[in-house]
Order: sequence, then C-alpha cells, then structure tokens
Amino acid sequence: MARVISVFLPMWPIDRRQRQAGVTSPPAEGPLIIAGRAGNRRVVTAACPAARDLGLRVGMTVSRAQALVPDLRIEADDAGADTAALERLALWLLQRVAPIVSADPPDGIVIDSTGADHLHGGEAAMLEALAGKLALSGITARLALADSWGAAHALARHGADSVTIVPPGGLDAALAPLPLEALRLPAATVAGLRDLGFEIIGDLMDQPRAPLTRRFGEVLCRSLDQARGLASEPIPPLRPEGLIEIRRAFAEPIAAPETIARYIGKLVLQLCIELTAKGLGVRRLDLLCSRVDNRTEVLRVGLAVPQRDPARLTRLLCDRIVTLDPGLGIEIMTLTATIAEPLVPRQSATSLLEKAAPDLSGLIDTLSNRLGARSVFRFAAVASDVPERAIIRIPPLADTATPGMDAWPDHWPRPARLLPRPEPIETMALLPDHPPRWILWRGVRRHVQCADGPERIFGEWWKRDAEAQAVRDYFRIEDEAGARYWIFRQGDGEDRATGSHRWFLHGMFG
Repeated sequence: MARVISVFLPMWPIDRRQRQAGVTSPPAEGPLIIAGRAGNRRVVTAACPAARDLGLRVGMTVSRAQALVPDLRIEADDAGADTAALERLALWLLQRVAPIVSADPPDGIVIDSTGADHLHGGEAAMLEALAGKLALSGITARLALADSWGAAHALARHGADSVTIVPPGGLDAALAPLPLEALRLPAATVAGLRDLGFEIIGDLMDQPRAPLTRRFGEVLCRSLDQARGLASEPIPPLRPEGLIEIRRAFAEPIAAPETIARYIGKLVLQLCIELTAKGLGVRRLDLLCSRVDNRTEVLRVGLAVPQRDPARLTRLLCDRIVTLDPGLGIEIMTLTATIAEPLVPRQSATSLLEKAAPDLSGLIDTLSNRLGARSVFRFAAVASDVPERAIIRIPPLADTATPGMDAWPDHWPRPARLLPRPEPIETMALLPDHPPRWILWRGVRRHVQCADGPERIFGEWWKRDAEAQAVRDYFRIEDEAGARYWIFRQGDGEDRATGSHRWFLHGMFG
C-alpha cells in the first residue's frame, strides 16, 4: 500500500525571505506582509506571525492592512522565486527522505515514502526527523502521512495537529470531519455544495455519484476518489539537472524476481560506466519500478563511502528485491544516483609497503540497508566530565581525529554499559563518603559485598546555572552474585544545595 507525506509550508514566502536575508542581518522593524494582485486589488498573500497577531489576514486588502498597522513592512509577491526555492527544498528532501519527491506549489511538497520508513526508524521517527530538520532551517511546516496524496494534502492543511499519521486503511475516518475545501475543489464547486447542505467530506462519501457528476462535473468525484485512495494520483518525481540516471523500458512487463535481478545488474553496469566517466562514486542509489497499474515501487540503498563497484551495488539492490511488489508487471525500471561524490583512485597497499586496513564499508552498507542508517553507528568520546555527555554517536566510518573528541577518561574505570538515563534506586549508606550496604533496583534487593569510591564529578556550570553547585559521588559496587554496578549519589552528602542526596544506578560493568 502506498504511503505519502504532504509537507505544508504555510509561511513559505515569509520564511524564504528571512532565510535569504540570513541570521546575521539586523532584524527589521515592524511586521511584514507580502502583497500581490487579485484582479485590480492589491491584497495580502502572506503575513508574518507578528502581523497575524495584529489582525492581518491573507486576502485582506493592503490599504486596510496599512490602516490597521501604520509601521507595516510591505514586500512585493515574487511567485517565481518562491517556486524556484520550493523546488530546491524538494531536492534537498529527495536526498534525505525518499526517492520520489515533488514540489506542490505554491506552498507544499509531496513525498512518496512507500518502503522508505524503515531507513529512518519507522514512520513516526521519520516525520519527527523531517519536522526537526525543517524547524532548524527556520521553516514553518505542517506534516501529514496517509495512504494517498489527496488525504495527506487535506490533513496537512486542515487537520487538527501539526504532525498527523493516518494508519493504513484509515482514510475515510480521517477525511470525514474535514471541510470541503480540503478536497482541492474550485471555489464555485464548494459554494454550490454548501448551497445543497454539504459541509464536510463525510457528507459526500455515501452520496450517489451520478447526480453530483451531472451538476459539478468529473472533478468532484475524481478528487474525492483520489483522497480516499480509490483512484490513482501519480506523483511526478523531481529530477535535478545533471542527475545520473539509467532507464530501461520493457516491451513485455516483467515480474519474476530472477528477471528483475538480471536487469538490475545491467542497469548498475551502465550506471557505473557513467560514474567512471565523470570520476564519481555513488552514495545513494534509487531504483524506481513503474508498474502497469501506474504505481511505482521504489528501492533505496545507501553507502558509507562513494562506490562504483558493479558487484557490490548489484548485491545491495538484489537483497531488497523481496520488498518489491511487481503487481501485474513492471514496465519501466529507472536507476538513479541520487547522491554522487568524487571518487579519487587510491593505490592499494602491497606487502612491500604496509598491510592494508580492513575494508568494513561493505558490512556497514549491508547492515545499514537492512536495519536503517540510524541503527548503525559507533561512539566517540567528547570532552565532558558528565558521563552521559561524554559520548556521541557518529557515522561508522567517520574520522574521530577532530577537535572536541578526546580520549576516554582513564583515571577511573567506566562501565561497559551505560543506561540511557540514570534509574533511581533505594539504598542504605552512611553519609557522606561511605558506599551503600545494599541497593534495591527494579524490585530486587542486592547486598553489596565490596565497593570502591567515591569519584566526585562536578556539574558543568558554564552550560546551566543550576549546575554551578551540582555534585555527584560515583561508586563501583559488587553484589553477592558477582555483578558490578556503577551508582552515584546526587550531592556531596552534607549540603542540600549540591543535590537531592538521592541514589541512582547509571551503568553495569562487564
């Protein structure tokens, strides 16, 4: 079943201008509106949050807006620049979210995320990451994920939440309470439906189609069927200039996995020839399979380092054939190097020089494409005394020889397993410097046989004022079964200003 994301950018003309001005430019005085033409009138086509708080609305005449807000800043509408910037944003999302992305002017982007959610840790994690990336870029966005483009478009613009996920098969229940405007109908059609007593989409779902078609034409029923997933609505994929792409059309549709694998090998070989001619290696590879029923099945694989080895690329794609649904057959296969980077030839090591370092990129590529890129990582040390801040996740093949990444502390042992967050425990201990006699963790009492400590760790006062006096005293303890734990007490055991004096378990050794 198809899954589609609609990205609604309600403040796009404003956000684009603010991003273009840059964060280093001094803030301008007064609220901002964008003015355009509606017939012979100058009207507000977009307004910043400050202008909206003052009562200005899209569609209001500029003269009335100026009367309400004397210090109003007005900029001319530039639809061409807005559309061009929207396409650039869509290309940015193409490289990071899913293989099929298209601009949805004037204020949206549509993404076919079918089969791509596992690369991001699931649909909820994918939308959360997408919303975070847009927010960090200074872009206001509302997101919706549904089984059809029409439903996702409607929910992103008229849904109650800023991020909406409709479970597969739940389109009718999600669409029913939405207003008629959510179906992308002409204003005259919406007005005519309201004259007949229709207010929401649910009022139309069970109505006979023939009278509605005779009165309003085919657009009404087609829009309703597309939103409910009963009629197809292909998403034309956006393709940037200079994209390396190999396309193969078949006289007869293909469906057998062996046949698909054979043609994948042929497409990969042609793609590698193109990459070699341009001195590039691929980092992200997309295979688009157009079926006879006008649906597109997609395979996306990523690579840790640039590659143009036909055998490796073919194997990575063929490993994912089981996720393809060819339906009644595939008519067109398109292989695209979505992300390509320069690949400089390197001299391989010989026994006369030095031993070649093991190449782990193949294993990393296999694991990343099976489990998702976010599931494969390694840890690096960071200059911080607070244990949970002393490590960060980095890509598997990232270079750790960068400023800020120091060696692990060696003056005190650190546990092999650090809990995601410290868990509270109950203890009995003599203050201020004695370890506990026993601990109660997750309902199990453990008697302490031996202990070492305390190791005092101070808070990082330069990050938060609350940590100016914060103290933790860490102990290594061992219970009667030989299990060793890393626990700490908040505070120095004497002054309540340094911490609550509660005990926590933070990690386990071995």
